[in-house]
Amino acid sequence: MAQEPRSERLAPEFQVKINGNAVPLEMRADLISASVLDDVDAAGMCSVTMHGWDGVKMEPKWIDDDLFREGNPIEILMGYESKVTSLFKGEITALEPAFHEREPPIFTVRGHDKRHRLIRQRRTRTFMNMKDSEIADRVASEAGLGSDVETTSVKNAYVIQRNQTDFEFLLERAGRIGYEVFVDDKTVHFRSRGIDAKEVIRLRRDVELLEFLPRLSTMGQVSEVVVRGWDPGGKKEIVARSQSGRKATTMGGQTSGSSAVQRSFGDDKSITVDMPVHTQEDADDFAKGLFSEMALGYIRAEGTCVGEPTLRAGKNVQVEGIGRRFSGVYYVTSVVHKYSAKAGYRTEFAARRNAS
Repeated sequence: MAQEPRSERLAPEFQVKINGNAVPLEMRADLISASVLDDVDAAGMCSVTMHGWDGVKMEPKWIDDDLFREGNPIEILMGYESKVTSLFKGEITALEPAFHEREPPIFTVRGHDKRHRLIRQRRTRTFMNMKDSEIADRVASEAGLGSDVETTSVKNAYVIQRNQTDFEFLLERAGRIGYEVFVDDKTVHFRSRGIDAKEVIRLRRDVELLEFLPRLSTMGQVSEVVVRGWDPGGKKEIVARSQSGRKATTMGGQTSGSSAVQRSFGDDKSITVDMPVHTQEDADDFAKGLFSEMALGYIRAEGTCVGEPTLRAGKNVQVEGIGRRFSGVYYVTSVVHKYSAKAGYRTEFAARRNAS
């Protein structure tokens, strides 16, 4: 978790590349601000805003430049001085000039990561005798993307994609087993949430951390999740359970949400029957996934820190200096990196934790 000295943060920097090349110096002089959204459950986005008026020629500037054709690759880098980190790689998807009454025109370019290719069409189809990991690999290939897939164990007799986009469908399959779906440049990742991975950065109150708003809630926390289904071949009921003592990690905390509920309010079970399961193995994975996702909602937090390029969605962060109960490891679900000439470089994030 090595971090740069604070003196290195006095000169925030951002760069924009289109078609693999840095934008021209004249265009760079017109850049006003940039932002990058990185989210584990939504398509990543970027925006770049620049001055859009040529005061000498008295005409719009950059708006008709071929650099900003829809579909062109765009990359955003942020950091400090000469050390910048690539935070976003995607494609230009929208152009927004703004002609205000009392202000000079501005021009905003927006892009999405390649998850947007999985959102453009709704499909109804069936996958036969395939694992969820194999389904994810096939969907990525059909979208012209590579795949980095964590192998799942259950082979599904059939799975229906019912009037869903490919991204909605993959999110649904991932949600059943505690997985997540995201795209890094040209690769679709389908994997379990890395809540037990080593934290990538440390944020200390009044040092890197400018604002932190955690909320602990026992609402929605249960001591046991029970999934019930029916085996049509064996003509018998399927029952799967997942309990608080079976979690992989408590992220350095002492008391999980389910343990707190059981201690304070007694047993409180949740029975889920609205998603069909066809085998015991399928039901077991479903119950574990539901319990893990429920547990991760015990503490939800939002924060703002000085610009941190290493802070990314899907990573863990160590938060310090906010008391014993709320200090510790958090799993980052969403990050917004913002740069402007007035405010400098700031990073906003949302995170979760399954224990206090």
